[in-house]
Amino acid sequence: MKLQEIGTIEEINTLAEGMLDFRLRLPKIAALARPGQFLHILCGDHTLRRPISICDCDPEKGIVRMVFEIRGEGTAWLADRKTGDSLDVLGPIGHGFDLLPEELSAAGHSKPFEYPVFIGGGIGVPPLLYAARLMKNPITILGFRNRERVILADEFARLGETLVTTEDGSAGIKGFVTAPLEEWIKAGKADILYACGPTPMLKSIQKLARAYRIPCQLSLEQRMACGVGACLGCACKTHKQGKEQYSHVCKEGPVFWSEEVCFDE
Repeated sequence: MKLQEIGTIEEINTLAEGMLDFRLRLPKIAALARPGQFLHILCGDHTLRRPISICDCDPEKGIVRMVFEIRGEGTAWLADRKTGDSLDVLGPIGHGFDLLPEELSAAGHSKPFEYPVFIGGGIGVPPLLYAARLMKNPITILGFRNRERVILADEFARLGETLVTTEDGSAGIKGFVTAPLEEWIKAGKADILYACGPTPMLKSIQKLARAYRIPCQLSLEQRMACGVGACLGCACKTHKQGKEQYSHVCKEGPVFWSEEVCFDE
């Protein structure tokens, strides 16, 4: 179920250059939001709404948090908003992460998972925060280009063990998220994976999950036009019920089980 709600910007923070953190008062949407879902924001006179993932949510206070990077005219308009401004929001949209026992059981995973590992890359990090907050003792591995791009690491660290990797080694471990992830898997400290980030990272995680036979959910980032499954702008190739087909990321996703996703080689 999604709603259209006029939200008020309660707080704005800058996390890194060109990367902003908004807290919106959206009590109706906050009451329904699940980790991994997204919002569709009307940005001024631009015809198409901009999809932005839900970073965190406080249903009791009616606050939804979103973190976004300025990438075009729509997000540039959004970045110019001030505290107290109103935004026209559709949400929550899409299928989020399966975290609760009943969600996992419906997906065919009846046994409890003791070692959930969350893996995020770049702007794919924010959608994992709400999910990690709802899990007991989550382990998080976050990947960034360099120290200047590191975001939300302190907040994840307050929830559980958190590792940071950077491509240039300027913060945390030098390299990519897959190296420490495989170490955790080999040590028996990973029995379900949740990942969001750039496609090359997701492809590598998919291969690890397949090799070690670990359940894994991937949140895909696709360009979305309508956000309600009416167009084909966000179609991605998936494998379901024994055959390949195209699924809408905005409707069937953005989160899929990794074995469902067919990445182009």
